[in-house]
Amino acid sequence: MSSRDPRIDAYIARSAEFARPILEHIRALGHAACPDVEERMKWSMPHFDYHGAMMCSMASFKQHCSFRFWLYNDVVGASAEEDGMGQFGKLTAVKDLPSNKQLTAYIKKAMALNDAGVKLQRPQAAPKPPPTLPGDLAAALAQKKHAAARRTYDGFRPAAQREYVEWIGEAKTDATRQKRLATTLEWLAEGKTRNWKYMKC
Repeated sequence: MSSRDPRIDAYIARSAEFARPILEHIRALGHAACPDVEERMKWSMPHFDYHGAMMCSMASFKQHCSFRFWLYNDVVGASAEEDGMGQFGKLTAVKDLPSNKQLTAYIKKAMALNDAGVKLQRPQAAPKPPPTLPGDLAAALAQKKHAAARRTYDGFRPAAQREYVEWIGEAKTDATRQKRLATTLEWLAEGKTRNWKYMKC
């Protein structure tokens, strides 16, 4: 049984005059194609869920509307371009949308994907490379008296190394930089991360 969220009624009512017919059309088609659709507001925009998972969403802006599927690559295709937060460009009239037949087919495809438990595959960000040691820190860590600090630094993951490098690099004056460099060497020799004070014991 489909559900209607009064917050979406209010969203459509306060949208620009040109946007209301577009939003109403998408909403009506969504309910017609998917009798079990569930409406909700998420990220301040109307969303349509099916079987507990996001299926599609719409939004209105000052000069255009947008409509997008959550599993857009699987529904519309990877070649679909995002323009104005949706796969169908910046919509200014109902005629800018695909035909009712095509949109219904997209919705049915999105329903089948939700039924199959398909999840959105987000591209994984490439790991950042280790930071480049600033000259003064590199020179200090190369000294025999700072061997313990060097071992700790080399044993850290790039993110922990980066915290020290960035902290030293953000110093506004040379005096501050020298103080931070000395503190870095001290804490590294003790096996501490840059933010050790905030870590739970």
